Amino acid sequence: MIPTDYFFPERLWALLAVPVLAGVYVALAWQKSRTGTRRVPGSLELLVRKQAAWKRHVAVAASILSLASLVVAWAMPRGYTLVPRDRATVVIAIDVSKSMEADDVKPTRLQAAQAGAESFLASLPPGFNVALVAFAGTASVIVPPTTDRGTVSAGIQNLALAPSTAIGEGIYTSLDALALVPADPNHPDQTPPAAIVLLSDGASNLGRSSSTAASDAKKRGVPVYTIAYGTAGGYVVDSRGQRQPVPVDHAELQRIADNSGGKKFSAASAGELKQVYDSIAHQIGYQKVEAEITEKYAGIATIFGIIAALAAVSLGARWP
Repeated sequence: MIPTDYFFPERLWALLAVPVLAGVYVALAWQKSRTGTRRVPGSLELLVRKQAAWKRHVAVAASILSLASLVVAWAMPRGYTLVPRDRATVVIAIDVSKSMEADDVKPTRLQAAQAGAESFLASLPPGFNVALVAFAGTASVIVPPTTDRGTVSAGIQNLALAPSTAIGEGIYTSLDALALVPADPNHPDQTPPAAIVLLSDGASNLGRSSSTAASDAKKRGVPVYTIAYGTAGGYVVDSRGQRQPVPVDHAELQRIADNSGGKKFSAASAGELKQVYDSIAHQIGYQKVEAEITEKYAGIATIFGIIAALAAVSLGARWP
């Protein structure tokens, strides 16, 4: 995609040379083809001529495209690029309700979720503060915001199951955890960006409304990235030995993401969960900033230049 903003837009007038050169080449090729029809060439000559023609076309086309890219680079285009954030806070909120004992995701939903959360933790930039919240019928801050990855990892490993599900309470407790973020010594008056990554496998059956909690999170500028974890066929065995279905409630998690300005993901296996966490880490860990992208177009020009050179060398080479 060609950028629309440049430091020196007046230099783009040089792009007029591109259609002029292309027109001259087409005219010369057409004239040569007309003069070449005055005699009937042999089959070998036809083959050699055909091979030389496409190589010549490639060389000229690549040369013209290289020139166009160089002109764009000369105009010093500006665009958006992704750069790592220096500082942010992420709250990992994990559902520890009894339904997370289901083994449709091996070895269990909770154990797989713990492994995925640790992998996610390792992928975040070291300057990020990370907090851990667990929720079932109630919610609690297991680890307040910290850059100590070992403490958060230990908290993840020690998560234990509890009855009921209160997703709204999990969101509100995550917002409370954000109030504990230590001030940045270099920028004490600035509030770093924050996000909540919430993993759950079921619908709320206790506590405050998750939709209202998500709306309150949006008011504070905190998006909630939800992960619907598990399969439709998941079940747990109750105290009487009977199977109790525990399908994932996608609708509630979608509403939470929509109301908070976040995004909803789904994962039905440990492998998918890792991919989801990787995607979220990329979205949270990087930000779009406006920057000069001259190098991008200079690189494109170099690639086309190499193609043109190879085609030209091939034209001049005598193969055995």
